[in-house]
Parts: sequence; structure tokens; C-alpha cells
Amino acid sequence: MEYSILPMLPEHWPAVREIYGQGIATGNATFETDLSDWEKWDSIHRKDCRLVAVETSNHHNALGWAALTPVSSRHVYRGVAEVSVYVGSSARGRGVGTALMQALIRESEAAGIWTLQAGIFPENTSSITLHKSCGFREVGVRQKIGTQKGVWRDVLLLERRSSVVS
Repeated sequence: MEYSILPMLPEHWPAVREIYGQGIATGNATFETDLSDWEKWDSIHRKDCRLVAVETSNHHNALGWAALTPVSSRHVYRGVAEVSVYVGSSARGRGVGTALMQALIRESEAAGIWTLQAGIFPENTSSITLHKSCGFREVGVRQKIGTQKGVWRDVLLLERRSSVVS
């Protein structure tokens, strides 16, 4: 499968939303249970550092996406962002997640981000493996940080410190 990593545009939203829905359906990708609309999604994510993996032959067929969310509006945390990486079910295991993460790291460093963080359910071993393969390290476990369908869930906290941005 040949694909390209491109900046995410509003016209990618229907495919991005579908892939996000697939992640929600697994029960191990996010605490979210409902799909938001473009306006809400757009308002909470950084305007830069938004990427989509698309089939080279059809740029409307998204295979996965990655984006950053600021962790705080406080100036001191301006270089810290939370990572979201989602790969569509038909493209999993084909290197799309790695390509997106590597491109997102480059984009984040160009934007002056010095720390990337991720909160991942311990059961999501493929996401943990992806993050660690891209230089993230375990910081700790946030025990019973939230509930999902009435069950308390732990979240593994990982971070990656840039060697480029200081």
C-alpha cells in the first residue's frame, strides 16, 4: 500500500471522523464515547501539527491521522502537547502509525514543541509499542483516572522530550 502524509484539511474530516469512530469502538483508544463535529474537534486541537495519511492514488481515502492538543493555556506549557494518533482498521500493522508519528514529531519540533505526552490505556499494547519505538518513555500510571461504561480505567502516561527543541 502506497500512502502519503499530508497536512490535514477540513475536507479530510469525514474520513478522520470515521477512523476516530473506529478507535472509540475498540474501547481501548479513548475515554470519548461520541464523535464530535468538525467545529468542536478543530477548536481543541492545534491548528498546526495535524496530519493525515492518505492513499497516494486517492487523497480522499484517509488511512490514519495524527494531531496535537495543547496541555494547558499557560505560557509555561506552550511547548508541551498531547499526541493523538489513529489508524483505520484496514491500514493497521502496515507502518502507517509509525510514519504518522515520525512526521508529527518533525512537525512538532518545527513548531517549537519540546515535550510530547500521551495517555494510553495499558491494554492498548500496539499504541504503547508505537510510542516507545518513536522515543517515548513511561512516566507512570494514573490509576483509576476515569470511568468508561462504569469501570474505572488506568492510563499509562508516556512522554517524549525533543533533542532539537530546548
